[in-house]
Amino acid sequence: MSAPHVSLPDPTHLPNLPHLPPPDPLTSPLTGWTRAHWEAIADRLLDALTPYASPGLAQYRLPGPPSHSGPWSDGLEGFARSFLLAAFRIAGSGGQGVSGLIERYAAGLAAGTDPRGPDRWPPITDRSQPMVEAASLAIALHETRPWIWDRLDDRVRQRVADWLGGFVGAVVNDSNWRLFQVITEEFLASVGAPHSRSEIDAGLARLEDWYRGDGWYTDGDGRKFDYYNAWALHLYPVLWARIAGPRADPRLVAEHRTRLRSFLHDHQHFFGADGAPVHQGRSLTYRFATAAPLWAGVLADATPLPPGRTRRLASGALKHFAERGVPDEHGLLTLGWYGPFLPVTQRYSGPASPYWASKAFLGLLLPADHPVWTAPEEPGPVETADVRLALPAPGWLLHSTTADGIVRLVNHGSDRLPPPPATADDSPHYARFAYSSATAPETPPAPRVGPDNHIALLAPDGTPSPRGRIHPLGVEGARAASWHRALLPGDSSGHRIETVSVVHGPWEVRVHRVEAPPGTPVREGGWAVADDTTPLAARTGPGWALARRTDGLTSTLVGLHGWSDDEGAVMAAVGGNAYGHHSATPLLTLPSHPGGTRLMVTLVALSADPVAHALVEGARVWTGADGSVEIRFPDGIRESVP
Repeated sequence: MSAPHVSLPDPTHLPNLPHLPPPDPLTSPLTGWTRAHWEAIADRLLDALTPYASPGLAQYRLPGPPSHSGPWSDGLEGFARSFLLAAFRIAGSGGQGVSGLIERYAAGLAAGTDPRGPDRWPPITDRSQPMVEAASLAIALHETRPWIWDRLDDRVRQRVADWLGGFVGAVVNDSNWRLFQVITEEFLASVGAPHSRSEIDAGLARLEDWYRGDGWYTDGDGRKFDYYNAWALHLYPVLWARIAGPRADPRLVAEHRTRLRSFLHDHQHFFGADGAPVHQGRSLTYRFATAAPLWAGVLADATPLPPGRTRRLASGALKHFAERGVPDEHGLLTLGWYGPFLPVTQRYSGPASPYWASKAFLGLLLPADHPVWTAPEEPGPVETADVRLALPAPGWLLHSTTADGIVRLVNHGSDRLPPPPATADDSPHYARFAYSSATAPETPPAPRVGPDNHIALLAPDGTPSPRGRIHPLGVEGARAASWHRALLPGDSSGHRIETVSVVHGPWEVRVHRVEAPPGTPVREGGWAVADDTTPLAARTGPGWALARRTDGLTSTLVGLHGWSDDEGAVMAAVGGNAYGHHSATPLLTLPSHPGGTRLMVTLVALSADPVAHALVEGARVWTGADGSVEIRFPDGIRESVP
């Protein structure tokens, strides 16, 4: 079975999307959704923006707190990101039946680039947010060239080129932003406008510096692995090649395609049976943009996936959010995950930022008779077999289970930190030991640290040590390992905590070797589970604790070695979890560390399968004089940790 993750309305009646076509159980037996559903949602999103348009249609000033760039830039963001969606809709229909969109965005281009007009856009300057939006404009202009660019007045075309030309010679953030420059200046080259070929080449060369193998990039120097691999670092090279055409180096294009194919082999495993993507990393308010590389792989002939699986995964992600109130009752994408939830945002997130989700509609560029739209849906990986997948490049270990349709991601490599000597700040979306498609990390107000999927030394006032910088020790087979330095107040050197995770089915066993001063309390948390409707049930006993949702989703934590027999605990919270208003995390605490290094072993389980929790009592560990650990999982499978 596939566990529901929040209380859902009747899936055949979505009040926020009243005009969806009926499901097609023959072509889409798993989701029921077809190309017509994608077009209907695109139209709903675009229509809902019109009340927020400026008089010249060049800005969309949406409700909500402004980003750090301010309302002027946020208004441009609303135009550029929705233009991306409109472009896929226009090009995908061959310009038929979408004349209103063509006129609307052509008018906005004219007004936004009028340097003396009231609707003018902020200029592109060094490291400014308009750089991000320029890339969306360039992609949209390229894909709609016969219907918009080629029909613009010559003066407007010149103004658009002049505005985009602010990129030439400008200083760009050394991250995925380098690709915004590549895209924008390549579009300028395509229309005969001034550009810098050396800047395009330098941006593409910088991408090479960040490649870590097996299809994975870090987003800038450091260990910054997240969905920017999906909706930026792989997506933009595909779109660049479409703009560059014969100007693109064919060897580089082929290399990008090879890497994308490798990445999609992994990325297909990041979606639960209910369509939910694993909840990890920043900019999660882009939601179903996680589907963008699935379509990009088809566009570039660089996917290992059969057409029916591509559509099933993409439609599943879009449908997952639609069934949970996305877009909202006004047809808008809010800053949040399901409903509004600001802890998943960053300083750069403005009211229109979620419209980077437009990238998910890239599949509309594929013709309606393409196999990706006509082939019968095929199940995703989590629906056909339990999976265990080692991902050495990012330092991740993925394990999913068909019994409940949940994907779990063990994290021993991504901390979103630049290289030393940068400070080792914590982020709840990077610092946890694990993330999943059924849960979100606890996000209490800073500087508090959530207890879930974290082991900490506790200061005298109860403040937990952060995980900070993650030092990977390797990923192979069923194991992943890393160490981090736990810092207590007044102790700048910190204390080493080394952790080996071993996974099997829905279970993870964590083998910790914990350094601490004598008398220091140690605390570990399991998965945080959340529900919008009611507080979660809690049960505790000597050395164990669990939290359970009404639909059966259960988080269990069991001390197998090195913990005391004290009663476990469950920490409840309100308003701090993207998956629901009420949340709870099972906890274990060792009241007093003896000093030196202590071996501590914990069983962590997240499952909606009642059998998985019925078996938990069968877990055992044995330790050797040499420090080795032998694990017996609840179903009898054994693993050893040297």
